[in-house]
Amino acid sequence: MSAAPGTAPVFSGGTPPGVPVHVGVIMDGNRRWARSRGLPAAMGHKAGADAVRRTVEAAGKSGIGWLTLFAFSSENWQRADDEVHELTGLLRYYLRNEIAALHKNKVRLRVIGDRERFGPETVAAIRDAEALTAGNTGLNLTVALSYGSRTEIAAAARVLAKEVAAGRLDAAAIDESLLARHLATDGMPDPDLIIRTSGEQRLSNFLLWQAAYAEFWFTETLWPDFNATHLAAAVAEYARRERRYGAG
Repeated sequence: MSAAPGTAPVFSGGTPPGVPVHVGVIMDGNRRWARSRGLPAAMGHKAGADAVRRTVEAAGKSGIGWLTLFAFSSENWQRADDEVHELTGLLRYYLRNEIAALHKNKVRLRVIGDRERFGPETVAAIRDAEALTAGNTGLNLTVALSYGSRTEIAAAARVLAKEVAAGRLDAAAIDESLLARHLATDGMPDPDLIIRTSGEQRLSNFLLWQAAYAEFWFTETLWPDFNATHLAAAVAEYARRERRYGAG
């Protein structure tokens, strides 16, 4: 569910005052971290997976209800074949070896993006992980894989266009709420806070629609070095800001 401009989204779930309901993270800097240590990129991605583990744990403890991690963009397929192979292998390893811990801690896992590009073995692992954790009531963890926000919005527009062409939908009835219900994030609150690591200050095609009223927090820290202290600093900065949703 997305909030209309000028209104603050309201969700139940006991989020503590000053803590964002939904945090999105653009995890950047794995390759630079490895390069600075004379290591192959694969070691940077492995260290990045360790940072994911720390961040998920810290988010759950802080009272954040929703955490969305930008793990692999649709543009990342352009990287060298060996690096893509290492990334997809690490993804499968994470799904198989971390899912039990996520389930034990009542984390619900969702994956958005074009999962089919990862092949049937990975698709099956994702499906099994989502099914296992579907009933969990703790942290909602969403992982964006082979995800691009422009592609997501275009896909939603195509679905609505087909409905109009078939006579099942009046074009005048298409509004922000209806389009939002056709995005991959349907049923999720819009992000309150988006964090990007490694000193870059751009969205890179991540949650473009959903981030319309998000607060941003940037850090020079490379993703493999990100920890609970950094997350706490981002949340503390968020709590100091006044969110007006375009009202003044």
